[in-house]
Amino acid sequence: MASGILAISVVFSVVLTIVIMETFSAGPGLTGLLVAIFMPVLVGGPMIFLLTMQHEQLRHVNRQLEQLASTDWLTGCRTRGAFTNEVAHWLDHRARNGGALLVVDADNFKRVNDRFGHDHGDLALRQIADAIHTATTASEAVVGRLGGEEFGIFLPGADSIVADRIAQRVRSAVTAITFVPGGTTWPLSVSIGGATYAARTDYAVLYRHADQRLYQAKSAGRDCVAMAHAA
Repeated sequence: MASGILAISVVFSVVLTIVIMETFSAGPGLTGLLVAIFMPVLVGGPMIFLLTMQHEQLRHVNRQLEQLASTDWLTGCRTRGAFTNEVAHWLDHRARNGGALLVVDADNFKRVNDRFGHDHGDLALRQIADAIHTATTASEAVVGRLGGEEFGIFLPGADSIVADRIAQRVRSAVTAITFVPGGTTWPLSVSIGGATYAARTDYAVLYRHADQRLYQAKSAGRDCVAMAHAA
């Protein structure tokens, strides 16, 4: 873009020089043409370079702001909005590839906050998020914090067998966390509800099915996985 602007400036300078020199003299001559060509380069080149650098810096800052806006400050997961938008876009454009949505909820989390305080509760959430990321590293999982102690995991292309295997891996990874708030060992666990799909569906439908299975997992005693097929 910068080179294009510079080329246009040179052409404009040459044309303007020719017009002026033809009007007030016998013609631009070689010296006039050289001046017309090189003056925009000498004067405009540095200015265009500076403008280009500022433009790139602005793009970099905007990318950083977008990343901050789409990343949960506590856990490093996508925010609910960013997660929902990404999953909805996938469902709109690549639904035929199938996939699964897992809704992960920390068990009895209110007891952690009530007994040890919100600072330790935040630590527990970070550890759970780290366990989820570790357990889903080998997949193309999209991980988001849906709110409070609830997380979402979208698994593009996963069938019920793969989705259940990853859900169990997440559950086991959370159970293995060593959480010692205030010197007291406290067990952490999650309940997971999942829904798979093989045909076109939308995010609201998929989430509703997964959320229903989450309540089923809670009712079954927590620290377990319940799966369904949405579409």
